[in-house]
Amino acid sequence: MRLLTFSTLFPNTEQPNHGLFVETRLRYLLASGKAESKVVAPVPWFPSSHPRFGNYARFARVPAREVRQGIDVLHPRFVSIPKVGMEMAPWLMAQGVKPAIGRLIDEGYDFDLIDAHYFYPDGVAAAALGRYFNKPVVITARGSDISLIPRHAIPRKLIQRAAADAGAIITVCNALKTELVQLGVDARKVTVLRNGVDLQRFHPGDRDELRAALGVEGFVLLSVGNLLPVKGHDLAISALPLLPDATLMIAGAGPELARLRALAQQLGVAARVRFLGPVPQTDLARYYGAADSLLLASSREGWANVLLESMACGTPVVASNVWGTPEVVAAPEAGVLMRERSARGVADAVNALRASYPEHAATRRYAENFSWDDTTQGQLDLFTRVLNGRSGKTAANTPGLESAVPK
Repeated sequence: MRLLTFSTLFPNTEQPNHGLFVETRLRYLLASGKAESKVVAPVPWFPSSHPRFGNYARFARVPAREVRQGIDVLHPRFVSIPKVGMEMAPWLMAQGVKPAIGRLIDEGYDFDLIDAHYFYPDGVAAAALGRYFNKPVVITARGSDISLIPRHAIPRKLIQRAAADAGAIITVCNALKTELVQLGVDARKVTVLRNGVDLQRFHPGDRDELRAALGVEGFVLLSVGNLLPVKGHDLAISALPLLPDATLMIAGAGPELARLRALAQQLGVAARVRFLGPVPQTDLARYYGAADSLLLASSREGWANVLLESMACGTPVVASNVWGTPEVVAAPEAGVLMRERSARGVADAVNALRASYPEHAATRRYAENFSWDDTTQGQLDLFTRVLNGRSGKTAANTPGLESAVPK
């Protein structure tokens, strides 16, 4: 089958770690030999690549087309209006990418189905494009697109409409399926296909050698994620006074860096906190392998890939009990869930893990239950059902892109 993978969540030369989970799922699907895909990964338009414009300059430097992992990736531009343009975002995105998709079809890639990731604005735009090009659409819900964005009235209506129009919906955990059903989506339309883990990239190493190379000793915690409030790095730092022999490594970059550094100084634990900056995914296994536990204190997560990555390296986790996380951390060998999301909750969970610390080999075996094989087959089965059951609509009697935003 021929797919068009559609999402703003996809890596590019300027943001190599952005949306890696979408690329990884696609790589395993294509490796089955039963599907091919081209990727349309829209990028916000910006007129200048001068470094003084920060992230906006990076958008300008993204190439119009590139090949990643042997996959043809297009980066058409769309107008994005920060802060005030939320309600128009799906329409602007759809309008921006329509010519690029039309050119793909003209070049001979007349795809069968749009495989869209993240419901808003991406999935809503994909549904509009599906109507315009008369193609079925499958949308994957991944986290805050369902747990947070539907709190806004117009995005909620657009998400509900896109869900009704979609041929099928995928969620990465049962919690997101439950939330979609509460939004009025037919449960029979929703399939749960959890993310897997790359067991070849993430595997146990020699822990003593890794710790020596990174210069760490004692009990080592690792927190991985963008430096944003939602990730809870502040809770990890705030727990250190209650964990006097623990060292914390934080891998990630973002606007919270200065505040987190100041917090560590204020609490007198700066000497036990190492800010690693952004760490390429190819290097993360070294840090997972050197740590005694991954610490994830997020306030929301759909399916946090870092949990399985750490477990695949033999390192158990301590995590907040939110959304899909209990579906990942579901056995003692996997790790411990916090009873409450607070500094005390972090410290208590870390101490509980240390009191009954699992064997590293057992943690690795747990992660091996989450290969990509079942997810790949689930996608193939679902896409086949959608293609076999699609209606006989034609572009002539299908609403156009203007219907992406309600009057």
